[in-house]
Parts: sequence; C-alpha cells; structure tokens
Amino acid sequence: QVQLVESGGGLVQPGGSLRLSCAASGSIPFSYIMGWYRQAPGKQRELVASIAPDGATNYRDFVRGRFTISRDNIKSTVALQMNSLKPEDTAVYYCNVHVYFGGQKYWGQGTQVTVSS
Repeated sequence: QVQLVESGGGLVQPGGSLRLSCAASGSIPFSYIMGWYRQAPGKQRELVASIAPDGATNYRDFVRGRFTISRDNIKSTVALQMNSLKPEDTAVYYCNVHVYFGGQKYWGQGTQVTVSS
C-alpha cells in the first residue's frame, strides 16, 4: 500500500502563488506516474498535471504556462508550483500515483486551495 500526504494549500489572492507538495510512503512501486488532480464543489475531479519518472510532463490547457510540476525520485515527492492563480482555480487538490504495471492508483486526502479577494 502507498500513502500520500499533501500540504501547502491555503487562501491566496488572485494573481498570487502557492506551492503544493506531496510525500509518498509505504510500498512505493518501481515505476509510476505522479500527478495532481483537483475537484471544485459540484464538479468532477479533473487532471491538472502529471509527471513521469524521467521528468516528462503533461499539463491541461487551463494551467499550462502558470503551473509547474516537479518530482524527486529519491525522496518520493511531487510538487506543484502554482502562479498567477485565478478564482476558478479554487478546489481541493489531490496527489495521485499511477503505477505503470498493474494500473493501481493511489490518492492523498486532498488540500484546499482557495483563490479569493
């Protein structure tokens, strides 16, 4: 089993920045994709960004150019630097691990991000 713990959420004004972090522990698999998802009230959970073990990244259009995802394979952590935040970025942000072989998915408990004046 893999445990994921997110941190770094909070309240920020429009145009501001936040940095989210996620730490993985437990039976960490050899090869996996790490990603960030978000879920706003009344909406479906959606992918924000993901990063492969070799550092290859994937961003959804609505965050490209504003957010940056990174990972540390030794420390088993993933971060999301969020700049130029907008009110529509308000959501609970979840860390995700997707195992290449077997297809197992693991989720953190989520961290709240609120963008408001």
